[in-house]
Amino acid sequence: MNWEQLLSTKRSRGSTSKTKHTKGTDLRSEFEKDYHRIIGSASFRRLQDKTQVFPLDKSDFIRTRLTHSLEVSSFAKSLGQNIGENILTYKKDPSFTPGMKEDICSILQCAGLIHDIGNPPFGHFGETAIREWFERNLPVLKFHGKSVEEALTEVSEQMREDFYHFEGNAQALRLVSKLHFLVDENGMNLTYALLNTIVKYPVSSTGINKKSGNIKDKKMGYYLADEEIFREIQKETGTNGRRHPLTFILEAADDIAYKTADIEDAFVKGFISYYKLLDELTELQAMYGQGDQIFNPVKVLEDLYIRGKGRHVQKPEEYAIKNWIIRVQGFLINCATYGFTSNYNAIMAGEYPYDLFHHTFAEKLMDLLGDLAFREVFTSEQIYRMEVSEAAMIDFLMDKFVMAVVKYDDKPQKLGTIDAKMVSFISSNYKNAYHFHAKGKSDIERLYLRLLLVTDYICGMTDSYAKRLYQELKAIV
Repeated sequence: MNWEQLLSTKRSRGSTSKTKHTKGTDLRSEFEKDYHRIIGSASFRRLQDKTQVFPLDKSDFIRTRLTHSLEVSSFAKSLGQNIGENILTYKKDPSFTPGMKEDICSILQCAGLIHDIGNPPFGHFGETAIREWFERNLPVLKFHGKSVEEALTEVSEQMREDFYHFEGNAQALRLVSKLHFLVDENGMNLTYALLNTIVKYPVSSTGINKKSGNIKDKKMGYYLADEEIFREIQKETGTNGRRHPLTFILEAADDIAYKTADIEDAFVKGFISYYKLLDELTELQAMYGQGDQIFNPVKVLEDLYIRGKGRHVQKPEEYAIKNWIIRVQGFLINCATYGFTSNYNAIMAGEYPYDLFHHTFAEKLMDLLGDLAFREVFTSEQIYRMEVSEAAMIDFLMDKFVMAVVKYDDKPQKLGTIDAKMVSFISSNYKNAYHFHAKGKSDIERLYLRLLLVTDYICGMTDSYAKRLYQELKAIV
């Protein structure tokens, strides 16, 4: 792979700027234009009412998908600056230019903003709830005398597997490339370099292989419905089934953001104490040593606590943890920079199968932070109660909308009064996109697209809207 091709500025629809005057006065790069398209979109604004870990939480401190995405964007841009400068300084690639460094920073900044844009309401549990709904219902839901599962499989196994492996990452590509049906069918019409960067897993639902040892095969990255745009992006950027190099950087930024943020949010919510974190870090250090000599996580945390007490802050434990997280983030950025630059040739050849923290002390620290959040937060009764409630809401909405769309746009069947009203609730943008892509398709292919129409609509909901719609349809006053 080479950077000139990887940084493709091509879009599905070319620029509408025709005059010399327009081109001369707009000094933005194509990737800077992407940034403005993203922040001006309704889908990006909706992230302010989608929560990371604590859906529908009343605290104004807890992170939303929007604040998380801003953090990822910031970390990704910083990593791009570090890595780009390293490539230039140590002449790792004679074709790499200072202009390319600016471009990768802009692309990564944009990618951070949209990496979670396709996720449904109620955090990652929303994905699980949708996936499990399909697993339960497609084998029993009928279409033209057959189960929907059987009907889909007769045409394409991938159609069925798309729903059984429903994935927010694949939904993100679909959303930005097709569902913003404002100008035309090309969605936000973002550059191919950016679109390829957000495809964390360049495999289909039938190509998932969690045992391959390659991180790119863990989940699906695109739906069958979006295979054409995926193939075009891959061909244009020259990745051809391999991960785009910038995807490794985006993933590292995401990991840094959520693993440190989960600890801070858990502390503020009372799930984790200063002493619990200190004990866990001490145990980690005893098992693996203190790691990088520049950064000793136990000593840094203890020193910050002592400093907080010395400054007579009201809550030295809170002072220590919040400042420790900032220090950890800086350390992890340095580790990810090293992970990319030290494996540069393998990454550019598409042969590097790990994340950027592989075989470093940072990997053990990241594992600890993730495991600690899982044990103390995600398996707590409070979270379980929320997830049971969220599952009830997702299940009800899926029941109502799927039952309606199965008959929608299917000539032998007629929509009942309630089903027609349910379909009317779905965004006209999404329905316009459906009708555009359903032209000339078979009955089963249109059914597949209508099932995606439901997930498109539900994934576009905020937490509050999903809850409010559920309550209204259930006549809960």
